[in-house]
Amino acid sequence: MPHQTQQPRKPSMGDALIPVGFLVLALAVSVYLYGGDSIGGPVQFAMFLAMIVAALVGLKNGHTFAGMSKAGIDSVASAMGAIFILLSVGALIGAWNMSGTIATMTDWGLQILSPTFFYLTTAIICALVALGIGSSWTVMGTIGVALVAISEGLGVSMAMTAGAVISGAYFGDKMSPLSETTNLAPAVAGTDIYTHIRAMMSTTIPSFIIALGLYTFLGFQVNPEGALQVDAAQVFIEGAFFTGIIPMIPLVIVIVMAVRKIPPTLANISGALSEALIAMIWQQEQILAFVGDTDLSRPWALLKGAWSAMANGFIADTGSERLDELLSGGGMESMLTTVWLIMVALAFGGVMNHCGFLARLIEPLRRRARSDRGIVTATGTTAIGINLIAADQYLAIVLTGNVYKEEYAAKGIAPQTLSREIEDTATVTSPLIPWNSCGAYAAGVLGVETVAYFPFAFFNLINPVLSFIYALLGMQIKHVQPESGVSPSPHEADFYGVSGRRADEVPLED
Repeated sequence: MPHQTQQPRKPSMGDALIPVGFLVLALAVSVYLYGGDSIGGPVQFAMFLAMIVAALVGLKNGHTFAGMSKAGIDSVASAMGAIFILLSVGALIGAWNMSGTIATMTDWGLQILSPTFFYLTTAIICALVALGIGSSWTVMGTIGVALVAISEGLGVSMAMTAGAVISGAYFGDKMSPLSETTNLAPAVAGTDIYTHIRAMMSTTIPSFIIALGLYTFLGFQVNPEGALQVDAAQVFIEGAFFTGIIPMIPLVIVIVMAVRKIPPTLANISGALSEALIAMIWQQEQILAFVGDTDLSRPWALLKGAWSAMANGFIADTGSERLDELLSGGGMESMLTTVWLIMVALAFGGVMNHCGFLARLIEPLRRRARSDRGIVTATGTTAIGINLIAADQYLAIVLTGNVYKEEYAAKGIAPQTLSREIEDTATVTSPLIPWNSCGAYAAGVLGVETVAYFPFAFFNLINPVLSFIYALLGMQIKHVQPESGVSPSPHEADFYGVSGRRADEVPLED
């Protein structure tokens, strides 16, 4: 008689809550014990333990270690594009510090930008660039890095500046037809991208206008204590670095390559290598001081300096301790803690998804969403919940869309309402979660912890709130003719066999 493999049991709500409850407790303990240092390892260990707990519950329900291991590995594999981007941004920042790009932008920023309007200007600049290139990650890893450095020189809050960078970057990304998430959400929901963008305008534009108003208000409260004296800073910068147009050329290269949709990793490494070449020609004294190796001949010492800056980060020597802190850092090594966080978070999410725990947590929301207002509210709640548990905005977009798509069709709610709600919640909340791939990336490249910039990422906070208000009031819920023959509740077996399209089918490179 042929051997029949026993099907895993469907999880109970208790099964699904055990790993989530353990994760919440472990994260709370790590933060209590380590405070702000918890993100440097304790949080990662807590998520790793939560993954083990999830796997043990899955084993009880009949899942195999082999299947769960593969799910975790596949989930991490889906983030390899993001990890390579993160490492390449580390190399780019190290090269920028070494070549004088950050020094040039800091010099210009101190002279041109007003502390009063700095947050407002930051949000607008990042929004415009992100709208043009369709990538919040590229904006944060390039212009965002420079703006955070300038904020320190101006004596304004780095956390508020990081919040403004993220607000602008995500607004522009969300409204750009070149953005991956802006293409993915309507594809999952079953509408076209331009209908989707028009639908988003009703919540996205008011949210950004409110955010700009708040940044303007904060600007008038600025008391730039500890700001660098412009004249003195200019003397130190120009005495230590060759500044001007030439160090800015690689920045233009990166942005042009982003507009032309060159893969981000290739664009960043191209920028880093061009920065290294510029540094080896025009910043030789800084490199030699950084290397400090008198046994090497000059050409080899310059090569070692450029190599070290991209691998391990650059340490500036301007004669000013404040400026040295400002113009140092970067390197692939600086991103390893963030890479570690992304890997364990996605592995946990992969096991949770494979064992059906995510689907079980979603089910009560889906079942109770009977009215149009209820189903739109449930959609947003689900997207945010998946962002929190699975740590991946792409999985949040795809899984939420697949779970609710038939419900929307059966009730005659237009698919652009579904795609809008997904983007208003899944996309914009991802950088607000420390262990989400987007939150880890933003904190890693900007050098500001997620909990520090969280209160000031106004657009990312206001947009989902406004979207929920619209849903509760029944506003902007578009209707079409209900599809005949569509069941409002997907078959239970299909529901527990989540997720339709897996996260590893989506390129994680936004």
